[in-house]
Amino acid sequence: MAFLILLTVFIGFAHTYYLAGVFQAPLPNRLIHIHGAVFTCWILLLITQTSLVSAGRVDIHRRLGLFGFGLACTMPVLAILAAIDEMVRHAGRANVLAFFAVPTFDILAFVPLIFFAWKYRSNAAAHKRLILLATIAILDAAVVRWPIHAFWWGLHPAEWATEAFLIPLFAYDLFSIRKIHRATLLGSLWYLFLHHIRGPVGHSYAWQTFAAWIQHAAR
Repeated sequence: MAFLILLTVFIGFAHTYYLAGVFQAPLPNRLIHIHGAVFTCWILLLITQTSLVSAGRVDIHRRLGLFGFGLACTMPVLAILAAIDEMVRHAGRANVLAFFAVPTFDILAFVPLIFFAWKYRSNAAAHKRLILLATIAILDAAVVRWPIHAFWWGLHPAEWATEAFLIPLFAYDLFSIRKIHRATLLGSLWYLFLHHIRGPVGHSYAWQTFAAWIQHAAR
């Protein structure tokens, strides 16, 4: 799953970021560069941490976990700042206020999952599932950028494709422990709930007013 997520992110951002030279990529500003670098570090850390556990180096895994927790604390701030920056840059675009709900609700899903992953870090079964779910919660930004023709692809197909990452996790639980682990079940329900309400919330009058106020203040 960790390598599948790495491949997903690379494919999504290859043209505009990774193959464009990373820090030489023509991104809008320095904030987006930092945002991209930090979120890339998270994916690389996921690969590293998974590999360390597989190799039996739990001691190093735990020490790196402190860095991971610090990284996870910066990610929501950068994600919201990047979303506000995009909302300001595309102020005249249709649905820009509604779309602000997409990254916002991704982060609202990510934060509690990371918090409980940290809280239950001594419970390996729960911890690894919650970390995986938190990463899936922020994955649609990469999935929606897959190089698929716009006639076939867009936000809604990308949402469905991202949610499909839950299927292997459920299958693993059923195969390995003959039931759905509590962390898998509760974490998935939380993620799916926020994933499906962000559209209606984003188009509501209250959200539009809130997003417009943030957009005006940021400008």
